Amino acid sequence: MNEEAEELAGGNASESVLRVGDTVRKPWLENSATVQKYLKALQVAGLDVPKPLGKDHAGRHVTEYVEGVAALDQLPLGQHDLLRVGRLIRQIHDASEGFELPDTTGWNVLLPAENPNLMCHNDLAPWNLIMGERWVFIDWDAAGPSTRLWDLAYAAQSFGGLFEGQPVPEAAARLRAVIDGYGADELLRIALPDTLAKRTAAMHELLKSSHETGFQPWADMYVNGHGVHWHAAAEYVLRNQDAWKRALT
Repeated sequence: MNEEAEELAGGNASESVLRVGDTVRKPWLENSATVQKYLKALQVAGLDVPKPLGKDHAGRHVTEYVEGVAALDQLPLGQHDLLRVGRLIRQIHDASEGFELPDTTGWNVLLPAENPNLMCHNDLAPWNLIMGERWVFIDWDAAGPSTRLWDLAYAAQSFGGLFEGQPVPEAAARLRAVIDGYGADELLRIALPDTLAKRTAAMHELLKSSHETGFQPWADMYVNGHGVHWHAAAEYVLRNQDAWKRALT
């Protein structure tokens, strides 16, 4: 019996995201085979990630559908939850140490890190964390070579709510909770404030340059509010560098 397909909302960068029964199906991309292997490796290491289920008859990338609510709909998260987020990210990074970095020739690596040395999710943000009986990061389509610092900076900025309009002391406390949960060492804490600013600015630059060149879906996202949002976020993160340094060190 064929199961009915339900279109899932919320994805910005993936076309035709469907739920079919207990699975999610998306277009097969250049890195999909590697993503399947990566998820399997994390699963073998004991992490709770969406089960990789290969390719279906229509050539689509298939993973497990995870029940729960998006962390995005629960913001701002409290300190206990932010500590748990930090621990979960640390577990992902530690388990990724043994995964051989793939050849990314032909991939669209959107926000590459300098000197990548670790396979990373690259979008560990509230819109990709499902909370329920299980806490699971979903949407691994952007997975690829990066660094702990670059991946963590984006996650800490988004979960910490380091966005224009947020009271700085509260954002700094949330940032501290994520990094404490991660168990970051002194070198990582010292490097994070500057990297937070670079990573946020890089996100805005991706949207801006995509608008100029017509590179979709980022070009449309730039004019549909994301450009304004990330420009303001980049200025906010840079303007409050001293607050982030005090919170982390």
